[in-house]
Amino acid sequence: MSFVLFLFAGCGPAPEGAETSPISNASLEQVINQLIDKHGDEHADRIRRGVSQTASLWRAGDGSVQDFETFCKHSFIADQDELDEVFDRLAHNFEHLFGYMSRIILELNRQIHEDRGPIHRIDQMFGAYSPAAHISDDLYNNKIAFLVALNFPHYTLDEKNELGGSWTKREWGYARLGDYFTARVPPRLSQEYGQVSSDVRLYISEYNIFAGQLRNNDGEALFPEGMKLLAHWNVRDEIRSNYGQPGGIEKKEMLYQVMLNIINQDIPKQVINNEDYTWNPYTNDLWKDENPVTPEPEGIRRYAHLLNVFRALHQMDPYYPNLDTYIKRSFDSGMEIPQEEVEALFREYADSPLIRETARLISERLGRNLRPYDLWYDGFKARSGISEEELDRITMRRYPDADALNGDLPRMLRQLGHTREMADFIAGKIEVDAARGSGHAWRANMRTKPSHLRTRIGANGMDYKGYNIAIHEFGHNVEQTISTHFVDNYFINGIPNTAFTEALAFMYQRRDLEFLGIRQQDPMQEHLEVLDVFWDNYEMMGVSLVDMGVWKWMYDNPDATPQELKEAVIRIAKEIWNDYYADVFGVRDNPLLSIYSHMIQSPLYLSNYPYGRLIMFQLEDHIRGKSFAEEELRIFSIGNMTPKHWMDEAVGEQISNQPMFEAVDRALSAMR
Repeated sequence: MSFVLFLFAGCGPAPEGAETSPISNASLEQVINQLIDKHGDEHADRIRRGVSQTASLWRAGDGSVQDFETFCKHSFIADQDELDEVFDRLAHNFEHLFGYMSRIILELNRQIHEDRGPIHRIDQMFGAYSPAAHISDDLYNNKIAFLVALNFPHYTLDEKNELGGSWTKREWGYARLGDYFTARVPPRLSQEYGQVSSDVRLYISEYNIFAGQLRNNDGEALFPEGMKLLAHWNVRDEIRSNYGQPGGIEKKEMLYQVMLNIINQDIPKQVINNEDYTWNPYTNDLWKDENPVTPEPEGIRRYAHLLNVFRALHQMDPYYPNLDTYIKRSFDSGMEIPQEEVEALFREYADSPLIRETARLISERLGRNLRPYDLWYDGFKARSGISEEELDRITMRRYPDADALNGDLPRMLRQLGHTREMADFIAGKIEVDAARGSGHAWRANMRTKPSHLRTRIGANGMDYKGYNIAIHEFGHNVEQTISTHFVDNYFINGIPNTAFTEALAFMYQRRDLEFLGIRQQDPMQEHLEVLDVFWDNYEMMGVSLVDMGVWKWMYDNPDATPQELKEAVIRIAKEIWNDYYADVFGVRDNPLLSIYSHMIQSPLYLSNYPYGRLIMFQLEDHIRGKSFAEEELRIFSIGNMTPKHWMDEAVGEQISNQPMFEAVDRALSAMR
């Protein structure tokens, strides 16, 4: 329910310089005392919270002080049966309001998100349109928002963590409903962010590199003609796929150079999403029809998009006095884990001596010193003994189009242990679409509509990269279905934050070869899988630290130019590299950690991936020896509690690095 959270997340009174509440403290206390006198002390806490929250949101245009007092006296619901009735009707109406709004947004963006041919200007205009921008204002104007704020008050994260252990699922629903109306952001700002977000997503979704047009210093092509790689996802995955393959080192070096050109913006504009040119990424020489062409560097476009995203979100800050930066809103409200705690966890991980020992093992297995692109070492995975070409043949033959994958989803679920009835139910709530970008999962936000699984499907069928992404997104869709259909009430549908859906997506992705019927009987495989997750997360910790560092810099330098931001991103990436990666790879001042496209199009999303892997690891450890299907259903129907309470109920322990550190230590001992 991302657009719902965007509309309603936050807390506190009106911002300085904007319209403020006309309700004085004297009027506030008078209304509170009158309601307590009328309904009794047993309602005092809810009355005080609800009236205070309603007063903080009230504006002169909503009515006079007397209107406010009258509204509170007539609208506070003390009778529990009536309160439950209102809660149920709000759940029904909001599910349909937000569910259909999500569906409208999905339909308006189909041409942009899906592989449906050329994008017309009208498609971009609809993609930038935010039909949900005025919902918040409308609900304040008709007083529905005030009725909710008055009767279902907001609790802080600390209060939820302290009190939530004794709450029923319905009481959690009350608390989550109380999160909906805590700030009043002008609709024009939501609409402006919609435009910026649409522009940057289109930029990223069409940032393709035609690998077959790359040339080395001898003028040789290393990749097949027509190979199209979306940056950064497919470029990274192509690096991964070349471990143990003929010519793999040279291919990885070439793609690594492509990444550096993207980061530095030296990449010629002519080669982006265009196969008419051949390009040497080492020298930046460019040809068209074998004739030299002067390259036109992209310059600052990548960083201009990032700056636009920052500015669109930054201008909303005054409307969230207690969450007055997007950083706070992302972590304290979005993840419900403070940013400082996230950063400390990541730094502890990246600094671990176990990383250095794992790096030495990788170096031994490769028979050489590590290179920076070995961040994406893939030799621990079961598929490392199978060529990419063979995997492509298998997936293309099995999945020539989206319908073929759609039809195979029930079988995969049965393979995990779900009954035929449950497998058909879950798969029946998912639709597969061919994606224009790297792929994603689109939550339905209501029970009567399906979620959508998007992945790349070529003209010859789905290659292994597309399939691997599809299985990841399939995990998201399964979570979305379970956490929508099997929770206690609509207001706790979902999970605590996106790291938790990433956890299940990673669990599915790890089983991609099993779904293809490929099994390897390696007695060391369990230990290899632990090391694989551990090394993958090392990369993601660094990428996330760069992302957080860049956002802190932008807040310290809100008037920066795109050029200044570019220089800052590269500097911050080098600093994180020097702190945690230079000793491992033997190279200093490397900006590679800033390659991720998420950093440009998905503000502060990256931290969810490493957190998701830590959660995945703890879930995998918990379900070992149990029924995957039964535990999946139990765990992902817990609902949207805070991470603390969700983890207690799911696995009985909190998120930490220690379970993974202990398993890695055992794995390294076994490998020795």
